[in-house]
Amino acid sequence: MKKQYFLIIGLMLALSLVLVACGGGGGDAEGPVKIGAIYDMTGPTADVGAPYGRGEQGYVDWLNANGGVNGRKIELIGQDYAYKVDQAEQLYSQYVNQDKVVAFLGWGTGDTEALRGKIAKDKIPFMSASYSINLAKIDEAPYNFMPGVTYSDQMVIALKWVLEDAKKKGVEPKVVVFHHDSPFGQSPVPDGKTFADANGIAYTNIAMPKGATDLTPQLTQAQDFGANYVVIQNVSSPAALLLKNAKSLGMTDQTQFICLNWCADDLFVKLAEGAAEGALGVMPFTSDFSVPGAKDPAEYLKSKGKSLDDEGLHYVQGWWTAATMVEGIKRTLEAKKDLSGENIKASLEAIQNFSTGDVTAPLGFTSTDHRGNDKAKIHQVQNGAWTPITDYMQSRIPVQ
Repeated sequence: MKKQYFLIIGLMLALSLVLVACGGGGGDAEGPVKIGAIYDMTGPTADVGAPYGRGEQGYVDWLNANGGVNGRKIELIGQDYAYKVDQAEQLYSQYVNQDKVVAFLGWGTGDTEALRGKIAKDKIPFMSASYSINLAKIDEAPYNFMPGVTYSDQMVIALKWVLEDAKKKGVEPKVVVFHHDSPFGQSPVPDGKTFADANGIAYTNIAMPKGATDLTPQLTQAQDFGANYVVIQNVSSPAALLLKNAKSLGMTDQTQFICLNWCADDLFVKLAEGAAEGALGVMPFTSDFSVPGAKDPAEYLKSKGKSLDDEGLHYVQGWWTAATMVEGIKRTLEAKKDLSGENIKASLEAIQNFSTGDVTAPLGFTSTDHRGNDKAKIHQVQNGAWTPITDYMQSRIPVQ
């Protein structure tokens, strides 16, 4: 009996050691830390999604080559989902349930909002490229974090600038919002209207049809409204088309065009072929690649025979989004806690004044507000390059 007793004890001990060694996938105390990701490399927002996704991938590759996080490698498990919500949901479930990722890097507004219930239930810390104000509702999205300024706050920053400019010029501000025909495009429209109504701004919105090759009919509607300011909530390619069509109509001489962050980029300037000159942009992420936070991505790309000038500011945006998520993981490991969703969430919520090397204003989260930043500078296209014309402007509208 004694032999059998000690044999059983020995087997149980051996089994426990195996279980500890094998662990729970991404939470394994010895193996790589697994992070899930989805990218739009081929879908309707791929013009900005592809460099953003490559920025996330580049950061993880660079980090692993420099020792990983606390001596552990990051394993980024990701795939192109082509901006399809059902595909995003399928990949999310696969990575969480089968691959046991401990955190997730997403992309679009439609899919991030569709996933937020699952994210909360699974307790998976999640950062995407969507800055929809809906994702800042802690009760509904307790595991979603935003390193960027919400679209609604960007809209208010734009409208604050409009008020100041209209006052200087002595004109009545009339604003038309041109937006992507999707949850992403619609996201800041209601909060913009609330601000406009409260401040005496005439305000309306016009959807930009998907795949349109001529936006003249929509611009004619804006002219009929008497628009002297246009705010664009869309990605680079359709925004550039809008400016080219507006220039053909003579509107760019009379109307100030203002991009929010997904068209305030170098690709927009290039595709607009001169029509972007004088346009403004609300830019939470800098286009200045001389800042300290652009040094590592620039050197990494150089080692691969590429450059930041080729990839653009959205590459740096993706890089620092991944870096912010990893900061939460790093702090959890430093506290010698397991990589549970609750622990990583608590570590992220403790981040204050996190420096991105001037790529953004310093980031910070709390247990009641997962908006990491509420500041952006207004830039203008001058001689074909984005140039800041204001210091950081701030907006932090209440989350309904």
